[in-house]
Amino acid sequence: MRGDIPARPPQAHPPLNPLEEIVRGLIDRHGPISVADYMALALGHPQHGYYMTRDPLGRGGDFTTSPEISQMFGEMVGAWALAQWQQMGSPSSVALVELGPGRGTLLADLMRVAGKLLPDFLEAATLHLVETSPRLRMVQVERLAGYGPVWHDSLAGIPEMPVIFIANEFFDALPIRQFVATEQGLSERCVGIAPETGELAFRVARENRFPIGIGQHPSGTLLETSPASLAIVREISRRVVTSGGAALIVDYGYTEPQGDTLQAVQDHRYANVLRNPGE
Repeated sequence: MRGDIPARPPQAHPPLNPLEEIVRGLIDRHGPISVADYMALALGHPQHGYYMTRDPLGRGGDFTTSPEISQMFGEMVGAWALAQWQQMGSPSSVALVELGPGRGTLLADLMRVAGKLLPDFLEAATLHLVETSPRLRMVQVERLAGYGPVWHDSLAGIPEMPVIFIANEFFDALPIRQFVATEQGLSERCVGIAPETGELAFRVARENRFPIGIGQHPSGTLLETSPASLAIVREISRRVVTSGGAALIVDYGYTEPQGDTLQAVQDHRYANVLRNPGE
């Protein structure tokens, strides 16, 4: 008599991190979520979001930015800010606002240059930092304490006064919505759970279809938009027009659709966007 074939033991899956459990719970209850919602959770969840829990910059982090590579970057931005202030008529009070100031390195280099070239600017300028990360605020306190910075969670707290805005690699971290061009129009790309593997995966949501752009782009073209970015740019523009000032936005992108720009990095290497959200 043939012996019984032993049952294959179930494959063990690595435990989920807390944020992935939250994402999966949302998908189980409501269906696939937008890429924008996924990004907002991965980066900004109050307890488990990437920017809420760590200082991500430098060799010991996951990526670096221009101010951390060379002080010349902040010094050049400083020269620009001083020139703008003079063109504004050198107002006795001006809000110097940085969105996403990282470790405060850019502003520290900027203010050092100002102290050497135009000390009156130091007297006129009040630093306003738009920063939601508690960890990065702690670093900024140490680096900028001598300049009396004021922190804000959003632009809403910035006083209505002459203003100079600086945003270096800020908008590339804001959530985006992605759409796939089809013969019927645009369908939103979402994050769901693959039935084959049980892992988080991208899928096109049939219910989020918009009959626009038909024939404008070849079928399969991936398009992206960032409502959060547009809202902030509109508010910056309004402040500059109504209160006087200028804005310098430094970022990177394409002038035409180039496919998927969504990426993740870990230890200065590319990583899977859908694995270990928040880390």
